[in-house]
Amino acid sequence: MLRSAAGRDPYDRALSDLVGELSTQSELFRTHWASHNVRFLNNGIKHFNHPVVGELSLNFERLEVAADDGLTIFTYTADSGSRHEEALRLLGSWAATDALA
Repeated sequence: MLRSAAGRDPYDRALSDLVGELSTQSELFRTHWASHNVRFLNNGIKHFNHPVVGELSLNFERLEVAADDGLTIFTYTADSGSRHEEALRLLGSWAATDALA
């Protein structure tokens, strides 16, 4: 996504600064950035490490919004009955409780 954003606006100073900072501080980032290996995945599995519920593996779908060029919506779901679904439910109830306080 970062590569795509850089391609859409190559003169974005803040983005150029970010890429420069990441390149100087991370060998892994520098190697990946230099490889120009760009792929758009429309679906797959994304792994997260959430500070409250720990590791989550969620299915994602990428949806382009035709009415607004450049706008993309990602949806994330957990497999039914999985530990990841339970973790999402816990986060949902935690957020709802926090919003009521």
